[in-house]
Amino acid sequence: MLRNALEPWHLILLLVVCVLVFGSKKLPDMARSMGKSMRILKSETQALRSEGDRP
Repeated sequence: MLRNALEPWHLILLLVVCVLVFGSKKLPDMARSMGKSMRILKSETQALRSEGDRP
């Protein structure tokens, strides 16, 4: 069913739609904030894991 769900032209089309919807000026800011959010999430999950290891 989802065998060929994500082909290269799908990614190009998705990129074009994102540029049209958000504009080329906002995309770098959005990517930067998403990267910060992912770093925060990663550090929080690591803190929870290390907290669970302590007796």
